[in-house]
Amino acid sequence: MAQFTVYENSNNATKGIYPYLLDIQANLLDELRTTVVLPLYPASLVSGAAISKLCPLLPIDRKEYVALTQQIAGIDRKLLGKEVCDLSEYRSEIMAALDFIISGI
Repeated sequence: MAQFTVYENSNNATKGIYPYLLDIQANLLDELRTTVVLPLYPASLVSGAAISKLCPLLPIDRKEYVALTQQIAGIDRKLLGKEVCDLSEYRSEIMAALDFIISGI
């Protein structure tokens, strides 16, 4: 499992709202049973302006999704669905959002 990989959300209770989960945990910790993810929400459903530094827009299959950094969560790796894509090229935006939620900078 690689950092910045997007997976389908396999949780029936939440996959309608958050169809994808972005794995943000460092590859160094792949041996852990759990991983840290950001839920991704369709940008087309966002009402009002999203805080772009906190919630970067990320493309998946020619659609945009909002990374809900404020809803960061740890989950069991077994709950990750099918691998969808790699968003490593958006590392700077994702890391800036994580820095913003922790330090406010």
